[in-house]
Amino acid sequence: MTWPGIAARWEGYASFITDIAYSPDGFSIASGSFDNAIRIYDAETGTPISEPLVGHTEFITSVAYSPDNRSIVSGSEDSTIRIWNAATGVPVGEPLKGHTQRVQSVIYSPDGRNIISGSFDKTIRIWDAATGVPVGEPLKGHDGAVVSVACSPNGLKIVSSSLDETIRMWDSATGKPVGEPLRGYAGAVASVAYSPDGRNIVSGFEDGTIQIWNVVTGTPVGEPLKGHTGGVGSVTYSPDGRKFVSGSEDNTIRIWEAATGSPVGEALKGHTRPVRRAIYSPDGRIIASGSEDSTIQIWDAATGRPVVELTEHTDVIRSVAYSPDGYNIVTGSKDLSIRIWDADTGALVTEPLKGHTDGVITVAYSPDGRNIVSGSEDSTIRIWDAKSGLPVGEPLKGHTKKVGSVAYSPDGRNIVSGSFDQTIRIWDVMTETLVGEPLKSPKPVTCVTYSPNGQSIISGREGGTIQVWNAETRSPIGELLTGHTEFVTSIAYSPDGRNIVSGSSDRTIRIWDAATRAPVGEPLRGHSNFITSVAYSPDNQRIVSWSYDSTIRIWDAATGAPVGDALEGHLKGIASAYSPYGRYIASGSLDHKVRIWDAQQISNKNKTVSSTLCDLPLDFLDKVSSDSNAVSSISLNPKSMDSEGWVHCDDGILMWIPEDCRIGVTSHALRTIPPEARHRRVRLDLSDFKYGKSWTDVFHDTS
Repeated sequence: MTWPGIAARWEGYASFITDIAYSPDGFSIASGSFDNAIRIYDAETGTPISEPLVGHTEFITSVAYSPDNRSIVSGSEDSTIRIWNAATGVPVGEPLKGHTQRVQSVIYSPDGRNIISGSFDKTIRIWDAATGVPVGEPLKGHDGAVVSVACSPNGLKIVSSSLDETIRMWDSATGKPVGEPLRGYAGAVASVAYSPDGRNIVSGFEDGTIQIWNVVTGTPVGEPLKGHTGGVGSVTYSPDGRKFVSGSEDNTIRIWEAATGSPVGEALKGHTRPVRRAIYSPDGRIIASGSEDSTIQIWDAATGRPVVELTEHTDVIRSVAYSPDGYNIVTGSKDLSIRIWDADTGALVTEPLKGHTDGVITVAYSPDGRNIVSGSEDSTIRIWDAKSGLPVGEPLKGHTKKVGSVAYSPDGRNIVSGSFDQTIRIWDVMTETLVGEPLKSPKPVTCVTYSPNGQSIISGREGGTIQVWNAETRSPIGELLTGHTEFVTSIAYSPDGRNIVSGSSDRTIRIWDAATRAPVGEPLRGHSNFITSVAYSPDNQRIVSWSYDSTIRIWDAATGAPVGDALEGHLKGIASAYSPYGRYIASGSLDHKVRIWDAQQISNKNKTVSSTLCDLPLDFLDKVSSDSNAVSSISLNPKSMDSEGWVHCDDGILMWIPEDCRIGVTSHALRTIPPEARHRRVRLDLSDFKYGKSWTDVFHDTS
């Protein structure tokens, strides 16, 4: 499964980004950060594809990939250089030590045999990439800190720039200077890069100018290029050499014609702090930029525009609902937007629905699936066309405080809304007007819904009580349903209308007889934090609950017993819903994601595995790890896998899981919305798995 496109802005980094590098195959981007860590991301989706690479004791200054994609080299304020396995994130050998001050710039030679480093100790060093041993003596000549190094495309020359206001060229084989230093007119030289044909060098200066140089003559090519208003800390040529890109302390990126030095279009704006690095993708189509604002941004190199807008919500998902046909899922978020997703692919169906001026709390589909209704902290209710995403009519106004819950009547003619202004309102969908007077509550109303036959409305409130109302007369029916000790967070009718289920901040779920309004059995207990959402399965047999304890639980509606283990994977759950046919459960959370779960394949600690799915003998499965749930019908238990991806059984190592599959193979969720490479669903096909004595069957002698 793939994303609809590339996210224009990758956010959520712990500290500001100091450097970024594309892998030669273009599939990954590595970043160095002020938090001492290196991270590797999927270049298409922006999702991490490994845990952070940790080892440096001070902030990262520079990162680079080896030409064969296999390794990453990093330099740091801690004066060391480290090499990492790009696939596993594991350090390769010991740190390279020799510099006595910050290592500001590191690169690989074009053939990958050497690593070149520039340091604040005013030297350049060459290292054997395979052994980590220094090659020759340090290159000395600069009178100030070396801040940038680059290698000529043929690997014969090294160029360096320094705070001593010079650029120097070196013979990479002998380490001797080539010619005289290149001197500009603008102070310290912050960055240098070779053109792909090796004929020119481009340099960025601290005064915001850029200069192109002829490598053979060592003379400037044309006048300094002006446009930036802050120091230029990054310059990089496009792969075809026709353009180069610059990143500056003025928070912008600029693209330039390499032949004429003319700017290409306007400055690329989006970062809010200095741009530390701007680079081209290997195919030249994309520019990636890393900034002190702790983001990486992705741009179309041809147009200078962000590639696509970020698809995911940028804040808490508070409500989730399936369309009646099950094809789409709608989510409402604190980020003020509503989004409609393809339930199968996770792709956005329309542009985000925007109009609310404060966070969206609740969303629901109309029974015919044509419209969506939303309630917000802005005290209004809005109706939207589910196909186009456009607003239908004007906002419904009347509530004076946030609208915590909305629902359509079964016939689609009315909408009921509950608000913290202590009222319930019924609205005529066609006329967009209030039906009768508001129903008044002594406490803020937290949740409302219609009965399946449309004759009743139930409401939950902050006091922990539930009220049933006659939908036609708008009068209360009977006494309050009491039992919860804290406010009612969610409420739902069973599809047959016989029962009501409620969830509360008192951490319990209660089932009620809809006719007598009496409790049915004991409260359902199991969650360790307040309940945020409850719903019945379409066949009346199951109840799903979602809690702030970050788990989803499924219960037998008849007995109240839990069904299987809790589903885990979210950060503090807010909303959940069954698909119309009961096969899937969708959940939304504080982590801004929606996850889809198979409601018919819930792991159970009392059962090791479904042998029909895995086609393995139970005596084998019983040996997998000390935990009896190490292999389930849909996932591996994370406890059976070590940090390097090896799955262990009692007799030793069983199998190895690739880095990019480890989260997916241990997650019960079928998919994540928006789709993420790192969180994609991974299934183990063990139909031809060789284990025990049969492992030798994998060898076939072809001699």
